[in-house]
Amino acid sequence: MTRVVFTLDETLTSTYHDVPLLDFLGCAPYDKLPKWVFRVMDTQLPDEDGILIQAPYGLRKVEAALLRNGFGRDEVVVAHPRKVERFIGEDTTIVSLYEMDPLGLGPVSMMFTNGGQWRNYTRVKFRELVERINAVREKKNLDFKLVVGGPGAWQLDLRKDEREMLRIDHVVIGEADHVAGRLFREIEAGSADETIVIRGWPRVEEIPTIVAPSYKGLVEVMRGCGRGCRFCEPNLRVARFIPLEKIEREIWLNVRAGIDHAWLHSEDIFLYMVEDRRNFYPNVDAVVELFETARKYTRNVNPTHGTVAAALAAPDMIEAISGIVDAGPNHWVGIQVGFETAAPELIGRYMNNKMKPFSPEEWPWVLLNGTYVFNRNYWFPAYTTILGLPGDTDDYEIETARLIVTMERKLEENLGERAHFTVTPLAFVPMGLLRGEEFYRIEDMITYGQFLHLYYAWKHLAKEVIRGLPKLLRGNPFLIPFYPLARFGVRVVLRQIEKWGKRKGYEVRPLEPLDLHIEVEEHRWYGQSSLVEAY
Repeated sequence: MTRVVFTLDETLTSTYHDVPLLDFLGCAPYDKLPKWVFRVMDTQLPDEDGILIQAPYGLRKVEAALLRNGFGRDEVVVAHPRKVERFIGEDTTIVSLYEMDPLGLGPVSMMFTNGGQWRNYTRVKFRELVERINAVREKKNLDFKLVVGGPGAWQLDLRKDEREMLRIDHVVIGEADHVAGRLFREIEAGSADETIVIRGWPRVEEIPTIVAPSYKGLVEVMRGCGRGCRFCEPNLRVARFIPLEKIEREIWLNVRAGIDHAWLHSEDIFLYMVEDRRNFYPNVDAVVELFETARKYTRNVNPTHGTVAAALAAPDMIEAISGIVDAGPNHWVGIQVGFETAAPELIGRYMNNKMKPFSPEEWPWVLLNGTYVFNRNYWFPAYTTILGLPGDTDDYEIETARLIVTMERKLEENLGERAHFTVTPLAFVPMGLLRGEEFYRIEDMITYGQFLHLYYAWKHLAKEVIRGLPKLLRGNPFLIPFYPLARFGVRVVLRQIEKWGKRKGYEVRPLEPLDLHIEVEEHRWYGQSSLVEAY
């Protein structure tokens, strides 16, 4: 049997038919969504005799850190959650779970479950997994330690009563690459604290290279961000840049394993190797070279997250990347981007570097014009906004709704069928420097302005699903049954939002667009950049 067994709940091992944004299905309310929906949408990652062939990137890093620090290959296994029992035995000292949202307290889940008042799928599946592991522990009278880590581990520290009820021995919070070997030995020896908060961060040279394929070919290109948004944990970490040669080795490992995709992960892809820490102008040469390097291995190169301000500051960089990855009408580049709010006052208060090199007062203009830069180059931004940000007002929320309306109209006027974006409102979760604030509960707290914000975001999403989804799903055979279902689903949700608003006393009313215009200057910030000039 195995010394250290890693696993995770099955919402994190589902590929969801490779349909964009379906990864968030685990955040849906378990008791409200028909059970057949999850069963139909769920497609699990393959395994080999119970061992995951692909696994989440963060878990692969901890695995690699243990192997680098004296643990043998036969002592460490990453098991499929549905087959984890076969690896747990008398030699097992630690069963460690990597979790994103174990108690359903993440921003997406809190939005869909009325502030956590309903159970979501991640919570249900996490509990099912823990109960199965505890059943093995009891049946075989084993004394291994049950450990939970990963981005969602903080939830079990916040809700200690649930943690005790689930008999979780240790919770690990923070980046563990540089201390994993010592930490796991302390847990084995019984000398570790119940809650282990890792202070500080590993240096770049202390971050190991993964030794087995990562889910969807995810490869980390930087840690932290440096923009310092007060509500965002990753943004508060020191920015560290992964060298190209290490990134290249991980892409090669994934491609060799048959994963024909390179997802370049960062909090802001356009800050890769940034040198200007005052105004955050992108290091265009470095960003372009990053995509050029990834493109040597696969045509399917995609960033995870980025900022709209950086795209607007260096539009030729976006054009160059589009040329590298062959972006076009049949090959769009998806990217997740923080919209947050249209209120310059809140941007300046909580995110005073997010809009740089522009000013907080220019933020709505930046969102409109930056989206134009994205769309013109066949980039499809998926924006997220925040409902319930401390200090919010109805006027600010109505401005956010009006900006969504403005972007829809102005982009279509200028780009026609090339105009695409989505806006997904998320519930405020007190994290980062706002940890002492209150969780946002939509049923109890929603205001009229927030209702309009929510309604117009979903109205635009419905429009994108009807006309834009085929562009993202082209070539995916699952589209045939899924597309009609998605069209029907968003219309139903929109009608339900309207009915729910009426019960709250809120009526939908037309909104006038803001007085903003698309006026992207046709110039190069980095005319001296040889890489940009080449494209």
